[in-house]
Amino acid sequence: MAGVGTVRSIISDSLGRSVMAEQPPKIVILTAPGEGLPDGLEALSGEAELLVAENGAQLRAALPGAQVLCVTDFRTNAISEAWSAADSLQWIHATSAGVDALLTAEVRESSIPVTNARGIFDRCIAEYVLGQIIAFCKDFAENQRLQQRHEWHHRETEPVTGRTVLVVGAGSIGRQIAQICGAMGMAVDGIGRGARPGDNDFGAIYAQADLISVLSDYDFVVIAAPLTPDTEGLFGAAEFQAMASSARLINIGRGPIVRTADLVSALQDGEIDGAALDVFEQEPLPAQHPLWDLPNVAISAHMAGDFIGWKRALSEQFITNYRRWAAGDALNNLVDKTHGFVPSTTNR
Repeated sequence: MAGVGTVRSIISDSLGRSVMAEQPPKIVILTAPGEGLPDGLEALSGEAELLVAENGAQLRAALPGAQVLCVTDFRTNAISEAWSAADSLQWIHATSAGVDALLTAEVRESSIPVTNARGIFDRCIAEYVLGQIIAFCKDFAENQRLQQRHEWHHRETEPVTGRTVLVVGAGSIGRQIAQICGAMGMAVDGIGRGARPGDNDFGAIYAQADLISVLSDYDFVVIAAPLTPDTEGLFGAAEFQAMASSARLINIGRGPIVRTADLVSALQDGEIDGAALDVFEQEPLPAQHPLWDLPNVAISAHMAGDFIGWKRALSEQFITNYRRWAAGDALNNLVDKTHGFVPSTTNR
């Protein structure tokens, strides 16, 4: 018996009789321009028809009859443009942890399941966060400036052990951050949609509604939340004023969670001591943006989780999930389309 991944159609044989024929499922891969077929997905060429689309027009042409849409371009706006052509979709997959670009009104209101790349980037993002915390505490940026000027200047730096960290977003990435920071002797709390007691990785998990009341207690505030209507613009002038003047912000979530103009003002006015930013409201960050020249800011190009081999790892994850779909099994990493992320399965 065929699984859900088998497509049946009526054709005529040489005598004109109607017979049932099985066709391979059709997978459309929506990529950024010039990317082509993701590395590793060629392994599915014998199991499915693969079509690559790079923009809305190409997606609209490719979608009719397609059962699966795999999206590798997490900034895309092509889905709304082409949605009317999606006459057979049964599943949408994002090769990213964030699915904000996919969750158009049409996708949210449909019955089509959405999955994401939860688990692929978690540990490397946590390593990035730990690295930035160490860099701030040990003042590596000043070391580099002194080296460039050939100046020998002995000074004291901060210990990492004992620092307090608030992770905004207590999902799988936030949990990895809590674990790796906890192993270094830091005290780590979290912010979730609601308060959750009794967690092994976080000292406490507060509700998002309590954010502004607890911000002053932390040396580092790490944004690891997905971009949703509830988190867009979550950090603005009031939140920065509530933080300790010695605190640093690290954002590895999504740029629009932070109001950039308010962040620049907070950094320039000394309301917070520094920031490490991997994501921005506008990407790429414009060359003339004031963030580039602030001495207490570390900038990276939306790459915190991108390890050597990450593209193939994403393809392998999709292939595993595709074969589950084709066999009629439950999909991994099913996104709650109302909230925009994969719900935690355990409170630990």
